[in-house]
Amino acid sequence: MKTMRAIVLYKAGPLENLILEERPVPEIKPGWVRIRIRAFGVNESEVTTRKGLSSPDVTLPRIPGIECVGEVDEAPADSDLKPRQKVATMMGGMGRSFDGSYAEYVVVPVGQVIPFETGLSWNVVGALPEMFQTAYGSLTTGLDLKAGQTLLIRGGTSTVGLSAATIAEAMGVTVIATTRNSERTEMLRKVGVRHVVVDGGNIAETVRKIVPEGVDAALELVGCGVLADTLKAVRVHGTTCFTGALGDQWTMPVFDPFSLIPFGVRLTCYGGKATDLPADVFNGQLEAIAAGRMKVSVAKVYQGLEGVRDAQSELEAGSTPGKHVVVLD
Repeated sequence: MKTMRAIVLYKAGPLENLILEERPVPEIKPGWVRIRIRAFGVNESEVTTRKGLSSPDVTLPRIPGIECVGEVDEAPADSDLKPRQKVATMMGGMGRSFDGSYAEYVVVPVGQVIPFETGLSWNVVGALPEMFQTAYGSLTTGLDLKAGQTLLIRGGTSTVGLSAATIAEAMGVTVIATTRNSERTEMLRKVGVRHVVVDGGNIAETVRKIVPEGVDAALELVGCGVLADTLKAVRVHGTTCFTGALGDQWTMPVFDPFSLIPFGVRLTCYGGKATDLPADVFNGQLEAIAAGRMKVSVAKVYQGLEGVRDAQSELEAGSTPGKHVVVLD
């Protein structure tokens, strides 16, 4: 029996509960493909899973990890995927309802596999799938963003926030982004943010000094605790998309639409799936990165599965903005 190394979470708890062990290489089944993993990003949602704070669809024991890049190892005969083809995958229950990417191999549905071609290194490509998919889906499906509009990103130094700023700026959108740390202003400007707002908890008044009529669109990444304030920064017939909860507040004890939502302002949400990031769009982003037209914010690269605990620890600490990436030899 062929085996692989994997990180397994048997019960929620501290970093020590991420156990590195030998496991059988997973077998493919009809409609699924096996990927040899080359790199994966470490995400806030995986920290949430490890702590036991995720939604009920997370079952344990589980190999965590909601994204990866690598090469096709085995695919169904009726698929267009070929062995050694470079692919990315993310979301769709990965690392939650079925085993994920904290391993040397993963098996996922064919429909959530994105083929790509690039000369970029694995440590760069490994940073992209989840944050680019979530950012792109939020801006398109969630906000229907258009060139010439104004966009507020609440939670600008998160991985999704940085990606959204890069994508929006390339679309011809004027980007306003928040940070709790004024020392990160220059970093935000380098990824395309035109106006940086230091977030002390209430930003709507400051944003309206920049755009008096209110922004066309807002991407909410901080959570329900600040959602009412974000909505106040949006113009009539503008849209706010709730995508993340960096502040760990996903729900409201009392939801009163009349007091929460300003008249005429639209509120939507986005959860993300691989099919929302078409292969041609992902390959276009890779080409733009290779040409220097788009930037990737990588916080740190870790070698091997032994680096997963350190990656989650440093992600929790939040001292280094950008994506934490694990690369497998």
